[in-house]
Parts: sequence; structure tokens; C-alpha cells
Amino acid sequence: MSRDTRNAPSLPGTTPAGPSHRGSRIVLAVMLVGELMAVLDASVVDTALPTIQADTGASAAGLQWTHAAYALALGIGLITGNRLGDLYGRKRTFLLGTGAFTAASLLCALATGPATLIAARAMQGAGAAVMIPQVLATLHVTFSGSDRAKAFGLYGTVMSVGSVAGPALGGILTQADLFGLGWHAIFLINVPLGIAAVVLGHRYLTESRDRQAQRLDPLGMALSALGLLLIAYPLSTGGALHWPWWTFAATAGGPAVLVGLVFQQRAKTRKGGSPLMVLSLFSGRPFSGGLIAQLVLGVLSGLFFMCWTLFMQQGLGLSPSRAAIGFLLLTLAEIAGAWLAMAAVARHQRRAPQAGALLAALALAVFHQLASAYGTGLSMTAMALPVLALGLGLGMIGAPLTDLTIGGVDDAHAGSASGLFNTATHLGIALGVVLTGAVFFAHDQTATARGADVVDAFTATLPYVISGLLITWALMFCLPRATSRSLWR
Repeated sequence: MSRDTRNAPSLPGTTPAGPSHRGSRIVLAVMLVGELMAVLDASVVDTALPTIQADTGASAAGLQWTHAAYALALGIGLITGNRLGDLYGRKRTFLLGTGAFTAASLLCALATGPATLIAARAMQGAGAAVMIPQVLATLHVTFSGSDRAKAFGLYGTVMSVGSVAGPALGGILTQADLFGLGWHAIFLINVPLGIAAVVLGHRYLTESRDRQAQRLDPLGMALSALGLLLIAYPLSTGGALHWPWWTFAATAGGPAVLVGLVFQQRAKTRKGGSPLMVLSLFSGRPFSGGLIAQLVLGVLSGLFFMCWTLFMQQGLGLSPSRAAIGFLLLTLAEIAGAWLAMAAVARHQRRAPQAGALLAALALAVFHQLASAYGTGLSMTAMALPVLALGLGLGMIGAPLTDLTIGGVDDAHAGSASGLFNTATHLGIALGVVLTGAVFFAHDQTATARGADVVDAFTATLPYVISGLLITWALMFCLPRATSRSLWR
């Protein structure tokens, strides 16, 4: 008779006794569903924003915060969520976070005004911050070798595709008006998925934790949250307030607080305490370079997809379902790009995602020319080719970047590495969304304008996104150049 090891804790640096082959596939599915829900909800509101505004009377700032409240709560809480998993068990923490996320999704669906919706979105982000750090850490300790590389590749694909599929799904559900629910339906879809993830996770997930993690680090948690908030909040409100002096002071104070966090973490490590982050991870070029590249990519995603949504609906006058077609094309191209990159990365390593970054930058340059030339007369047909090229390029970045960044991290530091990687991703998205206040809404002050004003705002945004993609390309020179293992062998 075999011993049940589902709840056996793991020692640091080891992989816990895992489930059967069938069980491991279910573990992979549960983890990816959890990540998919979190990523979808970072972008599913994009195509529904104009409808939400009309239904709730939300202002321009309200529109931004409907999106940013989720992403900001998620980004700020991820490092703490990671530590909770290390201390109290990743299975237990994942189930707790998934349950909270699912309940908050129901509250979002029941919201009738912007204030209630924003509060529920913040709760949703907090639940996701507890849930998703456990995903990468669990995959890291559950799989090894080529199986781990494949799992990481699928994780990267879910990250890339989910961020684009969200707006498509949001547009379709909003336009379909199922049972008269309108935009409320975009949040209700999480309820059955969340319940299924909790039930299957309870049955099949293997418990693991970091035995070296001793206790929480309240000071580190407070410093990380304060530093990130000081950076994000003035960016989100500065444009509407015409940039008073305190917005610059707060934005400058944020990095200073984060520098203080680094010194506090170093001191805690020297004293043999239990720091919030494992700073030694940053000594590796692939991890530090890949982490910054992921942060920049998150910023670009948050900025571009929100602006593109407003461009298609308020600039070109497309309905949510017609706008969803653009996101659907992008999603299909991202899937193709992800498969192409995972097939090529074993041989070409960093060249695969770098080629994707250059292709995406070129596609946006063409998009800029088309939008400038045709203005409000730009058709979906004319957009199709650059959209497909953009999706192909983004898919080639997202799929291999996760494995190239943290695939070589020791199991003992899997939780800290995954927490930092997820923080870079979702904090980047939050910053990208709030940057719309400084970039897009600087040209479209009311968020209710239509036509040429919105087109001008969108074309003014694209050079920033293109520049960011080129920065991402340069940062990926830190990633490995060669490896003997294949994602699919």
C-alpha cells in the first residue's frame, strides 16, 4: 500500500513527494486556472469600461480605478502573499486566496455604483495576491527537468494569452447581455471556476513550504506596500489634479522607501532573521534582468490594452463585441507565437523572445502609421495584419520569459522567486494602467470624448509602448544564451 503524501510538507531545496501522473496533470490544470482567472480579471474590464461608465456614471478617474484598484492591490500584496505560502503552506494559502478571490468576484457582479465596484475590485486583487504567488512556487516544486520547463512554458502562455483574451471575453459577454446581466456577467464567470479550483485543489494539491522561513516580516511588508503606493497613487491622480507639488514628492519618495526596504532586508538577513525577500536572487543576471524585463512588459501591457480599448470603442465607434474581434485576433496570434517560441527557445534561448520584442515594436510602428493616416476611418480589416504581428511577437516573449528567468532558481527559493516575478508582472500592469492618466488622458481629458480626439490620444501613446519594447529587448541580453534542455523533449 502506498503512503498518502498529498499533505506531506517539503524540506527546503527538495521537491515534495508528488501526486501520480494523472494527479500532476490536475495540479497543473488547477494552478493554470487560478493564474488565468487572475490575469483575465486584470483586463476583462477593458472592453466593458464604456458600458460600466454609462451604467454607473463613473468619471475618468473612476474608470482608471476600476481597473487599477485590482492591479494595484494585487501588485502590492504579492510579496506578502508569497511569504504566507512559505510559512503556512502553499496549498492552504492557495485555497484561501482562491476562495477570497471568488467571493470578491461575486461582490463585483453585485455592484451598482463606481465606489462599490472599485472597493470590490480591490478586495478581488487582495485575494489574487494571496492566490497566485503559490502557482509558480507549486509548479517549481511539483515538476522537474523538462516537465518543469513545459509547465513554465504553459504558465507563460497563460499569462500572455489571458491578458489579451480578457478584453475579448469582456466585450462578448457585455454585448451578449446574458440574462440581462450586461457587464456584471464578466465577474460571475469566476464563481464556478473558483469553486472548481478550490474543490480540486483540496483533493490533489501537495502541501509544500519553505522550512527556512521562520515568521512574517511586518516592517518589510509595510515598507514594500508604502513604497509601491507612493509610486502608483500620484501617477493615477496627478493628471486630473494638474500635477500639484505633492505628486512629484510622493513619486520621488517611493523609490527612496524601496531603497530603505533593501537595507532593512540586508540587515535582517545578516542577523539570521526571516526576510521578506531573498536578496541573493538578484545576484544572478538571468533573474534580475528577466525580472526587470517582465516589469517593463507589464507596464506596456497595462498601458497599451486600456488605451487600445478606448481607441476602438470611443475613437472608431466599435461596439464591445466588434472590439472583441480585435482582441480575439491578438489572442490567436499570441497562442501561435507562444508555441513557436517554446519550440525554438531550446536552441535559440534569449533570441526567441528578443525576436518577439522587435516584431511587436515593428507591428506597433505600422499601427501608428495606419492610425495617423486613416484616423476614425481605420477599419478592422486594415488593423488585422499589424494586430496579428503584434500578437505573434508578444506570444514569443511571454511563453519563454518565465522559464528563462526563474527556471534555474533553487527549490528552496522558489517561493521568493515566484513572488517577485509575479509582483513585477502585476505591479507593471497596475503602473501601466495608472500611466494612462499621464499619457492617454493628457490628450483626452474627459474620457467621454469621441472620434479624432481619442485617435490622437492613442497615437500619442504608441511611441511610449514601442520604446518600452526596445528596452525589453535590451534587457533580455541578461538571459541565458544556450541550454541543453528542451521544453518539449
